[in-house]
Order: sequence, then C-alpha cells, then structure tokens
Amino acid sequence: MSGNELQITGVFALGPLAITGTVLTTWVIMAGLGCAAWLVSRRLQLRPGPLQTAIEGAVAAIENAITAVEPLHAGVILPMVATLWIFIVVANLAGLIPGVHSPTRDLSATAALAFLVFLSVHWFGIRIQGLKNYLRHYLSPSPLLLPFHLVSEVTRSVALAVRLFGNIMSLEMAALLILLVAGLLVPVPVLMLHIVEALVQAYIFGMLALIYVAGGIQSQHPESSKENDRA
Repeated sequence: MSGNELQITGVFALGPLAITGTVLTTWVIMAGLGCAAWLVSRRLQLRPGPLQTAIEGAVAAIENAITAVEPLHAGVILPMVATLWIFIVVANLAGLIPGVHSPTRDLSATAALAFLVFLSVHWFGIRIQGLKNYLRHYLSPSPLLLPFHLVSEVTRSVALAVRLFGNIMSLEMAALLILLVAGLLVPVPVLMLHIVEALVQAYIFGMLALIYVAGGIQSQHPESSKENDRA
C-alpha cells in the first residue's frame, strides 16, 4: 500500500474511527513539539547558553512581526500565532522524511487549521471588545452589509485552507516528478527548494491568520476610532 493510500484509507482504527496517515503524523508532530518544548525549558533553567539565545531570538522575531500588525495586544495573541507558525513549519517539512507525507498536503488538515483561525478571530475579538461591541461591526457602516460580512468570513477561511493545501501538495508532486525524471542527480537543489517553499508557505499562512485576528480585534477598537477621528 502506497503512502498516499495510507493517507486516505487509514493506518489503523479506534473502534469505528479510522486513523489516517495525516492524523497519525499530526499526532506525532504535536507530541514531538510538546516534548521538545518541555526539554528545552528544562535545559534553559539548568544551563543558559547559546540555545537560550537562539530561542529568545526566534521568539523576539515572532513578537516583532506580531507587534507590527497589532501592537496593543501582541502579548495576548503571541502564543496562538507562534504555535501556529511553528506547527505549520514542522508539518510542511515533514515531507522531507522518506515515507512520510506532510499533513498540510491533506485538505482536511488545512481545513482544520483554517477553522481554528476562524474561531480564533471571533474568540480574541469577543474577549478584547466584548460580545456586543464585536458583533456591532458586522452591521457597520450599514446593516445591509451583514450578508457580505458573513460571506467574507467563510470565503477567506476556505481560501486559507485551499491555498496551503494546494501549494504543499504541488510542491511534493513537483519534487517527486523531478526525482523520477532526473534520478538522484539533483537532490540538493530540490531539497533546498522544498525547505524554502515550506518556510514561505508557513509564513504566509501565519501572517494571514495574524491579519485576520488583528482585524477582528481592531474592528471596533477605541484607539483606532480616535486615530481615525484625528485624521
């Protein structure tokens, strides 16, 4: 049975629930990231050094990217956006392991990530603004725009899922075709292309998620309204 068939038919079953290769790989990635985070935190407590500097630099870079989009609530949305970025990077790069397919080449996985972003937009918006103020922006500047706001919420989530799925699937298929045609003569350029594209797609997905969340927070933001009035 091929790896692609395992992605669809399932590796094993838990009662009536079939566990596909995508689900299994996702579980392994989440468990691996959890263990890595625990080990790194323990090591940093016992022995500060170059590893701590590297991790602090990575966290600072993510925080700066978030602050540039939503400076007032960067600390609130940092854990969600940073976790999303790290997970998608690892998931995209999982396809480099022989016999393993990236979970993000499965539309069900990218749809789940997009749905998580969809929920996060409303969660942070309601948490920061309050339910009444948050729902009010769907009726502005006119209640007639309510259907368009609702359609926009759905379509951008669908586009988010399909974009990541299509790019990662086409990337793996292109790499496979090149290796089949050229053999092992060009493994290094293909490998570098895969790594760069995986990082770029993770960055795009995370940045779009950040923009959507920031947009939900700022929809009725008092400070934003004051700045608009001054302008």
